[in-house]
Amino acid sequence: MEQTENSLDKSYLFGAIEAILFVAGDPVDVIDIAIALDITELEAIDLVEDLLKTYNETKRGIHIQFINNKLQLHTNKSYANYIEILFHTETELKLSQTVLETLSIIAYKQPITRAEIEALRGIKSDYSLSVLLDNELIEVSGHKNTIGRPKLYVTTDAFLNHFNIKSLSELPEKPTIEISSD
Repeated sequence: MEQTENSLDKSYLFGAIEAILFVAGDPVDVIDIAIALDITELEAIDLVEDLLKTYNETKRGIHIQFINNKLQLHTNKSYANYIEILFHTETELKLSQTVLETLSIIAYKQPITRAEIEALRGIKSDYSLSVLLDNELIEVSGHKNTIGRPKLYVTTDAFLNHFNIKSLSELPEKPTIEISSD
């Protein structure tokens, strides 16, 4: 790809990143952006961090989520009330205590089966798993290599986004959870 004079200008590269993310809609890996801009992955990460800083300083209506080395455009939560008024939507996902309990078990113990979750909670988890799957906070990552080949559940990038964290390493210290042998 031939670099133009504009491609070396930081604001031009900011615009290119925004355009890529706008058209993509879904998360885009930083390495793909680096390839498209004909720069290194480190240069792309530096650009994204500068762009995020600019968004935060200027109170923009959109911002970029940077999760698991992927980028995605999102609306700024500060303006959620205006979006709700115009589009009559509720932008905040509300989770019940039981659903949150199931989600926290998955977050800390993943990959984990439904039976293992239920052993920890002591009650059925079908409803909670259904809510979490419907809201794409968890997904099935495969099957456990055991009798019946039960599904294994893990958290998703949407989980990280919902709790505004960049990776699972940012979760609070892992509580002690033991599966009962009763």
